[in-house]
Parts: sequence; C-alpha cells; structure tokens
Amino acid sequence: MHDFVYVTRAVAKPVRDELIQIIQEVQDIVRPYFTFQPKPVGSSSMNMITYDRKSNIGFDFDFDLAINDDDENYSQGEIRNIMRNAIDRVAPRYGYKHCEDSTRVLTIKKVNTFTSQIIHSCDFALVYNCKDGRQQYIRFNKKNGNYTWEYQGKGFRNLDNKIAWLKHNEYWIELQDYYIDKKNSNDNPDKHSRSILAESINEMYQKKKN
Repeated sequence: MHDFVYVTRAVAKPVRDELIQIIQEVQDIVRPYFTFQPKPVGSSSMNMITYDRKSNIGFDFDFDLAINDDDENYSQGEIRNIMRNAIDRVAPRYGYKHCEDSTRVLTIKKVNTFTSQIIHSCDFALVYNCKDGRQQYIRFNKKNGNYTWEYQGKGFRNLDNKIAWLKHNEYWIELQDYYIDKKNSNDNPDKHSRSILAESINEMYQKKKN
C-alpha cells in the first residue's frame, strides 16, 4: 500500500506558475515550426494533486500540449524531437533534469541532488484535438523506435461533463476519497495519475448515475 495525500494549493501554485513560465518559453522557441496550446489536465487541473509519503517520487503535474500543424509539415517524430529539444533548452535553467521520452509523454523532473529525491515532475502529452471531439496523442513505440498518432482511450472522453455532474450532485468529496483509495491500492508503476483519475471519475459517475 502507498500513502497518498493531497498537496495543498499553497505548495502547488508556485510550481504550476513555474511550469507555465517554462511552457511559454518553449512556445517562443518552437514558433518558427508550429504553435501549440497548453492545457492542464488530470489532477493538476482540479486541485487534486497528490504525493506518496512513503516514496521519493514527489508530486506530478500533467499538461496537454495541443499541436497546430494542420498542413502536416512535420512528422510525428519531428514534432516530438522539436518539442523535446525545446524543453531541454529551457527546463534545466529552472532546476529540472532533461526530458525523459516515455511511451505517452515527455517528462521533466526536479530532483534534490543531495538525497536523489524527486521533488516534483511534469508530464507533457503532445496531442491533437479532432473535430469529432476525440483526441490523438503522439505515441513513442519503443520496440521499433518510431512515433505515431494514436487515439486516446474511451475512458478519457466526456470527462468534463461527468465532472460537472458529480460536482452538481455533491459527490465531489466522495470522488476525492475514492481517487486517493485507488492511488493507494495501485500496483502498476506504468499507470499514471491521469489514468487513475479518469478511471475514478468514470467509475464514480456510473455508480451514482445508475
């Protein structure tokens, strides 16, 4: 079992402000190639950021970076490389390590160099919002070393409507408890907070709606 608790707004806000500053500088660097719109998602968009008191991984933020390349001038790999290189030019000046290139996201981490403890981290998903309401993301296929556009799973669809329904019907506190319980019982290290939160919202919505 883990020991997740919620991060206070007072602790989270300066980190979020710093990340937004990093994103703005990255936007300036990549502008000759394409533009993108950032959006906080998952727990960081709902003041439900957590950290595990039993671990050294700190707390994490999630941002979607919606790429504007409608003429498809750049391949998925080129977009990912341009973004990774731009983030690597900016983030280390704020004390972050260089990007980690995982399957779904680019991740930066701020680490205490004396204790090797991760203070906090941020996952950046490079996405495209389709006209039909679905969303694609650039996936790194590590086995063959290529990049592809993939659709987000159905579990990420219509979350805003479900969140609004849960809040309107006063289930928000119950959802917060449910989410913490799911994080504390999660034994899959590859399952990120955003996925666990989406599962929590969908399961709570189905349970209460029916």
